[in-house]
Amino acid sequence: MAADNICATKPEPTLSFTQGLIVGQLSVVLLLAAFIKFFIFGDPPSPEVTASIRATERRSRTLAHRESLLSLRTPNTRQAQQAPGKKKSSVLRSPPTLTIASILNKTYYNVDSHQPESLDWFNVLVAQTIAQFRSDAQHDDAILNSLTKALNGTSRPDFVDEIKVTELTLGEDFPIFSNCRIIPVDEDGLSLENRNGNGVPRGHSGAAGARAKLLEGSRLQARMDVDLSDMITLALETKLLLNYPRRLTAMLPVALAVSVVRFSGTLSISFIPSNPSQSTPTMMKFCFLDDYRLDFSIRSLVGSRSRLQDVPKIAQLVEARLHRWFDERAVEPRFQEIALPSMWPRMKNTRGAGDETLDGLASTGTSASKGKGREDANHIREEAREERQAESGASGANANPELNYDTIRFRRPRGRDDDVRTSSFSMPGTLPDLDLDLQT
Repeated sequence: MAADNICATKPEPTLSFTQGLIVGQLSVVLLLAAFIKFFIFGDPPSPEVTASIRATERRSRTLAHRESLLSLRTPNTRQAQQAPGKKKSSVLRSPPTLTIASILNKTYYNVDSHQPESLDWFNVLVAQTIAQFRSDAQHDDAILNSLTKALNGTSRPDFVDEIKVTELTLGEDFPIFSNCRIIPVDEDGLSLENRNGNGVPRGHSGAAGARAKLLEGSRLQARMDVDLSDMITLALETKLLLNYPRRLTAMLPVALAVSVVRFSGTLSISFIPSNPSQSTPTMMKFCFLDDYRLDFSIRSLVGSRSRLQDVPKIAQLVEARLHRWFDERAVEPRFQEIALPSMWPRMKNTRGAGDETLDGLASTGTSASKGKGREDANHIREEAREERQAESGASGANANPELNYDTIRFRRPRGRDDDVRTSSFSMPGTLPDLDLDLQT
């Protein structure tokens, strides 16, 4: 009985409190070291592997979007809607209805057999435009002020201090456009090339009619290859703020430089006709296909005294964010639209030699041009007034201004008699030897 009353002794722990604390601290340190080494300072994948993974993701997203469009599409024919309350003019003769097939036929362009065209002339125009843009940026801080204002806008988080632009390089080379071709697409921007194989063969006798029927309700799209190898750099400098437990508890300086070293892809351009019923103008739609390649060179510097230079994880995060920004704005199925102005000639758009006075008189732009126009108009009136006074004094006309026939406003050739102002001349287009006598 006494043996049963004796309590069983508890096993003593093999590690003391101090030993357990040391083991726990070592475990935390090892986890932090592994995280820093493999997650922050780990070697990033090669650019080819990263580009392949991104291209696969974009392609799958594009295919999913096309499948959703095809599943939601209904066999509804597009009919031209006339604007309500507006009547067609009976003077302006309406031309025959133009279709995609008739436009291709009249321009002698065969989308099936036409060879891709080089765009050397277009490259020269684009190069001149970009060169002028770079030259203007050197003499004006507008682009620098716009970038600073955009970076420090309302979307900047609270833990980021003011962002300063420390370097801006617009590059030295120019994009090269080539391999331009015209293809028909439907109203959703999907190519009709895949449908050609499902229809009548090209050599068949009814291929022309089937092709014309296939092009109904479609529009033309220009696709061209774009290649740019340059160094366009934007360098920033800011501070990461720690506002807990109180404001500005700590600050971490961060410097970042992002450079675009290469871009290659396919640019797609098409026109969307105006819709009179909705009062929408003609739009130019452009986007890039999902097979583009965009390479960056990202440099980073973190810290003030002991600095971390070119952290790979920061470069991966920044590059992924830039690719996402570009995909959400200009990569299919997303696109950009630009409203096109009227192509009819207008006086306010006329420019040429000796148009300074016309610009000053007819311009409705800035106040400086208006002031110059008023000065030019006053100068012209003053010269006309002086000329009239000089001619009036030299002719020795009557004192009454109403009888002065030698002014610039009313002048007739004198006859032999000064008192009776007559003039005899022949009327153009009349019979020969027929004179007209005007008695005044």
